[in-house]
Formats: sequence, C-alpha cells, structure tokens
Amino acid sequence: MKNLLSYNFIFKSFLIFTCFVFLFVNSYACSVIGVGKDATKDGSVIVCHSDDNELGDQRLIYVPAKTYPVGAKRAINYDQSSLGYDSKYGSIRDVRYVGSDRGPAYENSKLPKSIPLGYIPQVASTYAYLDADYGIINEKQVSIGECTCRANVEPKPEAGKRIFYSAELSRVALERCDNARDAIKLMGKLIKEYGYYATGETLIVGDPNEAWVMEMCGYDMNGTDGIWVAKRIPDDEVFAAANEFRIRIVDPKDKNMMFSDNLFDVCEKKGWWNPKDGLLDWLKAVSPGEYNHPYYSLRRVWRVLSKVAPSLKLSPWVKDGYTKDYPFSVKPDKKLSVRDVISLYRDHYEGTEFDQTKGPGAGPWGSPTRYYSSQDQASDRSAFNTLKAAWERPLSVFYCGFFHVCQSRSFLPDAVGGVCWFGPDRPNENFVLPFYAGITDVNDRYEQVYTGKFDSSKAFWVCDFASNYADLKYRYMIKDIKKKQLEVENAVFKSRDTIERKAADLYKKSPGAVRNLLTKYCHDNAEKYVPLWWELGKTLIMKYADGYINEPPDKMAQEVDYPKWWKKSAHFENGPKTYKKR
Repeated sequence: MKNLLSYNFIFKSFLIFTCFVFLFVNSYACSVIGVGKDATKDGSVIVCHSDDNELGDQRLIYVPAKTYPVGAKRAINYDQSSLGYDSKYGSIRDVRYVGSDRGPAYENSKLPKSIPLGYIPQVASTYAYLDADYGIINEKQVSIGECTCRANVEPKPEAGKRIFYSAELSRVALERCDNARDAIKLMGKLIKEYGYYATGETLIVGDPNEAWVMEMCGYDMNGTDGIWVAKRIPDDEVFAAANEFRIRIVDPKDKNMMFSDNLFDVCEKKGWWNPKDGLLDWLKAVSPGEYNHPYYSLRRVWRVLSKVAPSLKLSPWVKDGYTKDYPFSVKPDKKLSVRDVISLYRDHYEGTEFDQTKGPGAGPWGSPTRYYSSQDQASDRSAFNTLKAAWERPLSVFYCGFFHVCQSRSFLPDAVGGVCWFGPDRPNENFVLPFYAGITDVNDRYEQVYTGKFDSSKAFWVCDFASNYADLKYRYMIKDIKKKQLEVENAVFKSRDTIERKAADLYKKSPGAVRNLLTKYCHDNAEKYVPLWWELGKTLIMKYADGYINEPPDKMAQEVDYPKWWKKSAHFENGPKTYKKR
C-alpha cells in the first residue's frame, strides 16, 4: 500500500464503515437466473449467481484436474457460507478453505488447515473447475449458480453424519460430472448417503444443452439424509430465484422433474403434506417462504421476470409469500444476449415505484444504497410479520461480493464454449471479465485477495472502492463509472469475439495450445483492466474532491448545490440567517 499513503484517511474511513455495516447484513442473500438455450441469441445456456456476502472470501480460484490411486478418499469440509464461521473446523473467518486438496491456490502455510467433516471415496480422476464460495463451472461446461432459501428444518453439521452442504455438493459435482442431469443425480445420491445440513438451497445446474433447478433441505435435526426436488428449465424460457424455493407442484409423472426417493414419505410423516389434498407443493410443504421481510425475495423474482417478459404485465403485489402469480419460468419477449443478462443484475428498480435512486431514501445525490440493520430483518419467522420497517431488496445490493454469468455453448469446444463472466463487488458499479473453462490458472488479481486489507492491485478492492466512493455524490459519479464500464466491456466483448474465433480454429490443430492461449488472454485482461479501474477510482477522488466538480485545467471547484426539495426537507430555511434568537 506504499502508493496509497495520501489516501489513507479515505480508505480507513470507508473500510471501518463497511465492516460495521457488514455485522448486520444477512450474508446468505443471493439471486440466481437461468436461461435456456432457445431463449438466448447465440444458443447459450446461461447460469448466473450473485454472491451477496461482501466481506467474505472473494477469491476466484482455479482448481486443477487430478488423478488418484485406488482407495483414495475425498475430504468433505464445512462451509462458512452455510451457517457462518465455526472455529472448530479450522481455517479462519472469511477464508473458505485451507489445504492441498483443491490445488496450490488454496495452500497457505501461515494459516491452520481446514478440518474435514468426513470423507467419501475418491474417483480415479476429476475435472478442473473454477471455484468461489460455491463451485462455478468445470472444463466440461457444467455450471452452477446458488441462492439460499429458508426451510422448516435446518440441521447443524455433524462429523460422519451430516457432512454435506450445497457448496461442497457443487464442487464434487463439478469434479465428477460432464452434464447437468448426472450432476443432480450425484448430489442427490450424496445427500442420501452422507446427510445434509444447514439452510435450504436452490442450485441452477447447466450444461451446453439444458439447465435444471435443484432445491434441497434437511427435514430432521438428527437426520442422516435430506430431501430434494429438481425441475428442468424449458429451453425457450428464463428462470429466476431469490432466497425462496421456486419449485411448486411435484408431479411424479413429469419427465422434466427429479426428486429424492423419500420426498413424499417424509413430507407426509412430518405433517407437511396430505396426499388427499392433491399433488405435493414443494415450497408450501418444506418452507416458511420468504425470509427477512415480505417481498425480500419475490420483488426480485418479479423484477427479472417482468424485465424479460414485460408483455405478461406481472404485478409486483401478491397475496402472500406462497403466491403462484409468478410462473416457474417465462418465455422472454425477445431472445437475450449475455450482456442483457448481465444488465439484469445491475438493477435498483429504476423507473418503477420502487426506484431506489429516487426519494428521501436516496438522499440528495440519488444513491440506491440502503444500509441494513437488525431493525429491518427478521431474526426468525416469529418476527417476520412484526417488523416496523424494511427497505426494498434490489438485485444489485451494496454487500454483493461478486456475481458471475456463465455461458455453456454446444457449438464450441468445451475449453472455449464454457465461460464465466465474473464481476467483483456491486454489479451496477463493477466490470466483468471472461474466464474460460479451458484455462489453467487465474490471475492473482482475482485469485489472491483478502477482504481484511485494502490492496489496489486486486480486482475486488478497486471495484469496491469506486462503488463506495460513488455514494458520496452518486448521481454524478455513476455517470463516470458507467462510461468506463461501457468502455471496458465493449473492448472486452470485441476482443472476446476475436479470441474465440482464433481458439476454435486452433483447437482443430492443437487442443492443448488452446488452453495456453485462453489462459494468457484472461491473464492479460486482468493486468490491463484492474489497474485501469483503479485509475478510475483515483479520478473520482480528484474530480469530486470537497464536494465540488473539478475538471482540470480550467473548470476547477465548480459548485454543485443540493436539490431544492432536499434542502427544504433538511430545514435549510431555518439556518442562521439572522442574529435574532429563534
């Protein structure tokens, strides 16, 4: 940080404040989107995830393929993303794993190693994949997105008895499976044999040909397995979920559904479902619905579905958290590009009655940021309907640690067709870069980052700084950020087209050389655009110093007055304009 000394006070102030706010943030509050191949412009299957846990582990890590001897075991580790940090499982807070089983990027001789919950038999060989708080995409173009959901029963982990949470399930699936269906079947098998703990979970699992939604939970605090259901996303439709189960009726005759063999028996014995009432409603049977507050989940689902299919004229208002007003998936009014999907994550309800850039809550400068506290989140279901106040929950939220949009494409070789568009920090104020399924390494600007110390060489921190600083005068600074965002992403998508054509041609001659080509391309992008974004941050400091707008050399210290409506609400007219006592 030797080049940052002149900015120490600014950095320390926003870091301390961000850490304070984080204490009150629900860190399991993600949004997922899945798009079928016939709903996209280029035939991609798209799987997305926003990891709304800002001061957690923000590393994007490459896990290499490996081979193993007969009799080897695969350690299953506790996931902090499930029920939070627990010291008895080793490692440290906000470092998801320390050890040698997932490649060199996870090794750290200065930190205690993670302590496994248990072991499963290892396979002869595994696939390489990109990893974060959950597995992202493997070299066979299988991709996964995740969001947490509330379940009736949320068991705690127990060594040798309940050892799997969705995060480790996703990793094992990416290590072993070359298609979405097999990934779901494997995860279901592991739940049955080794037990499931913690919250309910929704996973979108995609491959070059199709995408599925898999939802899971425990059902007994002392149970040794779990229950789950999966449903295929129609090829020409778009699915969205946001911290509430979205699968409803489970029809055993539906060929586009899968479920655990104990599902109906468990739900009947628990009194969650009576067969006399008709087919099982998964959400209503196993979950209390939304958490934190009404519309915490459903508003985001409404927003995604209404943006891609405005012709449906879906209402943002529903009867309750078990509404069926929002279909499982919708056919978009027009086919989506990957950039269209990325833009969905950059939303604050602009142009609607919930627009977070408008009104007193946005302050004088129109900031969409609403810092949460314990007062606007229900600690448990008993407090759900007694909250005195709550903020709307947008797709682009201030505590987002990263989001990714994965493409799987059947018309390209796996190494080229699978790509993860990764953006650190808040989606609306960051930039995305592509990381291909065929790469053999991730640049340290993404792979080695610690949220406990500012580092201007890391992608997370340069994005986090710009987004935090923008809150000081958002209406003005967001124009600078959006201009740079468009500049960077236009350049990246243009170069992407070139590199993919080159890689596809090279693949016919030398598949191995393609991996080197793509790895260098991704590395070069990081080396070019991360420093560029830090330059943007430094420009914002200069341009908006002391509340002015500074445009050197001849337009310095331009005054920007507060809006009249805001001055009136702040009682500006009651200021000291006379010597008389008020």
